[in-house]
Amino acid sequence: MEDCLAKKMEITVSEAEKRTGRNAMNIQETYTAYLIETRAVESQSEGQCAPVDSLWRRYSEFELLRNYLSVTYPHIVVPPLPEKRADFVWHKLSADNMDPDFVERRRIGLENFLLRVASHPVLCQDKIFYAFLTQEGGWKEMVNETGFHLKADSRLKALNATFRVKNPDKRFTELKHYSDELQSVISHLLRVRARVADRLYGVYKVHGNYGRVFSEWSAIEKEMGDGLQSAGHHMDVYAASIDDILEEEEHYADQLKEYLFYAEALRAVCRKHELMQYDLEMAAQDLTSKKQQCEELATGTVRTFSLKGMTSKLFGQETPEQREAKIKVLEEQIQEGEEQLKSKNLEGRDFVKSAWADIERFKEQKNHDLKEALISYAVMQISMCKKGIQVWTNAKECFSKM
Repeated sequence: MEDCLAKKMEITVSEAEKRTGRNAMNIQETYTAYLIETRAVESQSEGQCAPVDSLWRRYSEFELLRNYLSVTYPHIVVPPLPEKRADFVWHKLSADNMDPDFVERRRIGLENFLLRVASHPVLCQDKIFYAFLTQEGGWKEMVNETGFHLKADSRLKALNATFRVKNPDKRFTELKHYSDELQSVISHLLRVRARVADRLYGVYKVHGNYGRVFSEWSAIEKEMGDGLQSAGHHMDVYAASIDDILEEEEHYADQLKEYLFYAEALRAVCRKHELMQYDLEMAAQDLTSKKQQCEELATGTVRTFSLKGMTSKLFGQETPEQREAKIKVLEEQIQEGEEQLKSKNLEGRDFVKSAWADIERFKEQKNHDLKEALISYAVMQISMCKKGIQVWTNAKECFSKM
């Protein structure tokens, strides 16, 4: 971790800018660009003011970077990007992806994504990631030249492996179930939070009605007027504070959403392992079949029914020379198959070792982050309730002075 990029470079996504341009289909579109600023840490420690390098990136470029990392490092739980469009929001908050509040939260999420990658012991060393931070022109071409999209497994192939693998690793099966449950629990928590936020919004706005009523009442009561007016003022201030409170709540919700999307990153690692296991089983099955064919040719006996065996009976047996030639070809294929199987076994063991180490790292990070987020959320709720009590305490004092 001492060598990670986050220790050597300050990385910030400092601002977002709405732009208009033409896409690949030559259609006019509006999009948001994000300014990435980087500064070397070493120069600052030496007492010098390091220059700031900056460049603009679109959200689609962040997506391209993450897709590249996911394909290139299949054994790693790659940090997720923030949502492209708002979800699990309270109804008074706009779900428009061009809404300034949403763009600001996404800016924070994109910065968090870059810091996650820069802090990862493996991902931080990737040259494409470094170029993403420092090289504006030609970066997309550099990514495409890696040919990473050719290595990507199709969804159909992954689905096929899921249902046809015969000996799945119990640990990865349990991890997949855990990721499904994690996603389900966080989704439910976010829905509940959105509903509570809606009700809370209503409660606060009712206090605005109290304020209006007290103000109108004060106009017709000379002796009680000042007390009612003061109490109404406290109610108005309290009612107006809900917008800032719920906007702050959305930041805690975004921290939970990150782990909602991390669940899919966990499943991606599980799917890759299933694919490797399926390829290994197919290679072993093919090798067994070739060995059986070779044995049948050598002994002249056929253990199982085959079209080849029926053809031999109908049109006569092969000559010894033909049989010897086929045996030789099969022996070469068996040797290649054994080498391939050995290589796949070694690759599978390395994948499991690397993947499980990263999964353990992820679990530690998750436990720490979710604990901090939930504690902060609880503290915010306590503080909010205390302010409510203080408002009514102030109102009580106003009433007492009447």
